[in-house]
Amino acid sequence: AASVRAAVLTGVRSEDLDVRDSRRETVRAYAPYGLIIVVFSLAQIPPFKDWAAAATQSFDWPLLNVAGPDGKPVGGNVLTLPLVATGGTLVLLAGAVTAAVLGVRARAAVKEWLATVHELRFAILTVTSVLGLAYVMNLSGQAATIGHFVAAAGAGLAFLSPVLGWFGVAVSGSDTSANALFGALQVTAAQQSGLSPELLAAANSSGGVLGKMISPQNLTIACAAVGLAGREGDLLRKVLPWSLLLLLVMCLIVLGQSTAVLGWMLP
Repeated sequence: AASVRAAVLTGVRSEDLDVRDSRRETVRAYAPYGLIIVVFSLAQIPPFKDWAAAATQSFDWPLLNVAGPDGKPVGGNVLTLPLVATGGTLVLLAGAVTAAVLGVRARAAVKEWLATVHELRFAILTVTSVLGLAYVMNLSGQAATIGHFVAAAGAGLAFLSPVLGWFGVAVSGSDTSANALFGALQVTAAQQSGLSPELLAAANSSGGVLGKMISPQNLTIACAAVGLAGREGDLLRKVLPWSLLLLLVMCLIVLGQSTAVLGWMLP
């Protein structure tokens, strides 16, 4: 653990880390990732996919009756709850299988899961709050209104589009939350400015990925994993320049894709 902490803080790899693990330990280390791939692959096979889809529940939100400009109810009035066919459930299933394969006792596995939920409680609250805000902004028309305003940036919007996704993930720690919050805004702005809605929606997600490394939740998880709790600021100072550099590269790529320079990359 001391060698790992020193390597993280100094950026210099310690020779103590160059110890060859046994084949058994190597297989155990890669087992969780392999099982995740297996579980997600099985979930795409038609029989399993149909079974998972059958478990999906849908019901109307109480006291929510939002209508579109045509007077018809919008899809946001209905809550779709995919009990099985969702990433979270599949990851949880893969975790249970991993615990069994690695010989972790059920009590220890549940205790560790509860400890993880407790550690991420504020991150969970942040993500759910941002998703709730996204629903309010989209259904009330706020996202569309802001999109019309942002469209005034014209062609420059293509350069700034990844920044919105980057900022959303940096704050919430979730690309899903950033897409929910700014996705409709990006599409509306693209339609008003004559840009490709698909391009700006993709730019929002791509920029969000580059904000992952500086989000408070991910910094906390990374520091806790290597025994550097409380040193999140040190890690942030090391990764922030890389995040900004990659964001600039992404902005230039999206700008090029909005013109004839890289427009051939779009379908």
